[in-house]
Amino acid sequence: MQRQLKAILSADVQGYSKLMGEDDESTVNTITAYREIMSSFVEKHRGRVVDSPGDNILAEFGSTLNAVNCAIAIQQRLQKENKKLPADRRMQFRIGINLGDIIHKGDRIYGDGVNVAARIESLADPGGISISRNVFDQIKKIVPQGFEYMGEHSVKNIAEPVRIYRVLFAPEYEGRVIGEPISHPTKMSRPTAIAIGMIVLASVVFFWVVSSPPPGTEPTLIDKIEAPKLEKASIAVMPFNNLSSDPEQDYFGDGISEDLITDLSKIPDLLVISRLSSFTYKNKSLKVQRIAEELGVQYVLEGSVRKVDKSVRINAQLIDAASGHHLWAERYDGNMVDIFALQDKITRKIAKSLAVTIIPDNQIRLPENETNNIEAYEAYLKGATIGGSLRNDVEKFVESLPWFEKAIELDPDYSRPYAALAETYIFGSVFGLHKNLNISRRLCWIRGMNYLQKAMSRPSNIAYRTAARVKTYRYQHEKSIDYCKRAIELGPNEYRSNAFMASFLTYAGRPDEAFAFAERMRRADPACLW
Repeated sequence: MQRQLKAILSADVQGYSKLMGEDDESTVNTITAYREIMSSFVEKHRGRVVDSPGDNILAEFGSTLNAVNCAIAIQQRLQKENKKLPADRRMQFRIGINLGDIIHKGDRIYGDGVNVAARIESLADPGGISISRNVFDQIKKIVPQGFEYMGEHSVKNIAEPVRIYRVLFAPEYEGRVIGEPISHPTKMSRPTAIAIGMIVLASVVFFWVVSSPPPGTEPTLIDKIEAPKLEKASIAVMPFNNLSSDPEQDYFGDGISEDLITDLSKIPDLLVISRLSSFTYKNKSLKVQRIAEELGVQYVLEGSVRKVDKSVRINAQLIDAASGHHLWAERYDGNMVDIFALQDKITRKIAKSLAVTIIPDNQIRLPENETNNIEAYEAYLKGATIGGSLRNDVEKFVESLPWFEKAIELDPDYSRPYAALAETYIFGSVFGLHKNLNISRRLCWIRGMNYLQKAMSRPSNIAYRTAARVKTYRYQHEKSIDYCKRAIELGPNEYRSNAFMASFLTYAGRPDEAFAFAERMRRADPACLW
């Protein structure tokens, strides 16, 4: 008798007896045709059909990858064939794959490896594929499909329970493994581990509850990223009022405010409140002292914008919240072509007034003026204003897309709209964007990834942040941390990047390093609207 290590594929039909009872001739014709299809795929993937009694097919492969790819090809083809049949005559196979030691005797195979494959097949969904842990370990980084951990299952006459994974065909699970417990190399007590998991996975609760590291714990931060200093200067930038006669020009004032928040967030010695928290006060008549108290800041920047044709006037005033006095008030006049220079002047004026240092790299170019095409910049602002305030509103996502696309049409080298399109398509698909666009979720994801690839040619904070999220969806935690680190280097106080870093570090089993980033985000977004 020959013993060999083989990948065993076992398949049978769900509800075969019922199909035979209702129409035996039609069932025989269908299963005969489907067997021929399956046998051809087995042969194509260098396998061998060992047996096919009744509604069952048993095949062996010298490669686990070939076995899994064969199973995927079979299910995809049979799905197409079933669409040609009436719903009550469709024939769905369940497939199970195991890697095990088998005995060859003649043309037959025997052994525990075969028994386990049959058991795994019985646990598969109709039209689905389930695999054992040893198969999963062989192919998890090779095949594009995602997987779901189905837990441990007992198999008759097998001493140890078998860990089983289900193959996920939906494109949003590509490269991901869900349901699998996350193991942390850092040793923690059970209560601590549970607390940290709940804090990070419930994102909003995370940033309200975690206000400081546990007593006696000093956070360890990665590389050269500094821990946030809560005693440093803090500022909230309010939405700039639109003084133009056209109310549709609101987007421009909002865009100027958001750009100033972005630019100021690059200054390590300055805590800047997030757009989401600051913009909750839009169109509300509240005293500066109350706003500052609720947001926990020392200074508030207010302003207004008047845009007429190509001329623009920006009024800005920096207020000391404790006294209510103006530290300075300035008027900036110019043409739209000067808009980035005007933003730069305001940012540097604030930094000088608050005695904070702009790091050398930022002295070169503080504003994200990646384009000299002002029309492209305005189109981007309109898209960002529409899609930026309501992150889970699919209709807003759809409305923002044409503006980002127009920005690219006007300036194909403009990086920010590529990044915005990537984020909108990739993460909008989670909320059903593809349904509103009448496309598949897979196509929605692919479009986002294509835009991300273009955005990464001149990466911005949002591009790195989006790339980091994609990596963590694929359980590539260290890569997601690396990308998020680069995002934070471009904007040390940007609240979303710090929030993601806290999550990524915890997923990677480095929770002690996550606390400081979580605290930085909590301080930057006190309204907790992320």
